[in-house]
Amino acid sequence: MEQLIVRRELADNFCYYNRRYDEFAGFPEWDRKSLDEHRQDKRVHVYVLDQLAQNEMVITGRIHPYIRMYWAKKILEWSPNPEIALQTAIDLKDKYELDSRNPNEYTGIAWNIGGVHDKPWFERPIFGKIRYMSYKGCKSKFDVRAYIQRINSLMTFF
Repeated sequence: MEQLIVRRELADNFCYYNRRYDEFAGFPEWDRKSLDEHRQDKRVHVYVLDQLAQNEMVITGRIHPYIRMYWAKKILEWSPNPEIALQTAIDLKDKYELDSRNPNEYTGIAWNIGGVHDKPWFERPIFGKIRYMSYKGCKSKFDVRAYIQRINSLMTFF
């Protein structure tokens, strides 16, 4: 019920009352400050838009909710700065996802990349105080192997 009612209302209000809901400037001050402090952090990998299109999203028009969160975090990690990460996530959503243009999608991206509706977490490179998601944590909550097998089976048709 919390996800269905509370998060939906938060998303609607975030987009309705924040004219910059789809911009870095629309993130709360603590989020922007934290990300600004880590702009110069070295990125091990930097990818461009076309390299970040997730296969499930491209093939099916959707992405599993847990993987969607993890992927948005990776977009932040693999982008030169948070503005490019935000725009990349929005562009991918708009191009490939069936449910792309609704407040839940914009707010989900803002939560993952800008910490909107979240609290400050532990300081870490690139992310600052934005909540981090690791592959190890992903594996503990999600059957990554089965997911990869399922997506690979879809890839055989394309």
